[in-house]
Amino acid sequence: MNFRKKRPEEPEINLIPFIDVLLVVLIFLMLTTTYAKFTEMKINLPTANAQTASARPKELVVLVTADGRYVINQQLVEGRSVEVLAAGLNAAAGSAKDTVVVVTADASATHQSVINVMDAARRVGLSQLTFATQGQTDAGQASPAP
Repeated sequence: MNFRKKRPEEPEINLIPFIDVLLVVLIFLMLTTTYAKFTEMKINLPTANAQTASARPKELVVLVTADGRYVINQQLVEGRSVEVLAAGLNAAAGSAKDTVVVVTADASATHQSVINVMDAARRVGLSQLTFATQGQTDAGQASPAP
């Protein structure tokens, strides 16, 4: 007869399977994480604070709406292509090539719409181009500037 008491076995924690599982989870997370690059930046466009001009030469006011339509001297241009816009600028300017083209674009108009106005003015031979902006008042609210 064996009257000796058996010693209780000490529990053993095996960390190797735990580490294997953690490595698999880490690899899974690394492979499924999206590394997105931000393709757009938030920018604040500058405002101008200019005095009104006293003597203005002949000018053509080209309005670019938010949806990409064009208005030349309060006449709607039928079409949105550069060729149609150039024909409208040519008709409005006539033979005066010293005419200043004033581009007034809506804040939500696309850049391409404004570039189309610049391209049409270049094609017609109108080299003097300016942009209408909003000036800042003392209260910080925007006020229209010519």
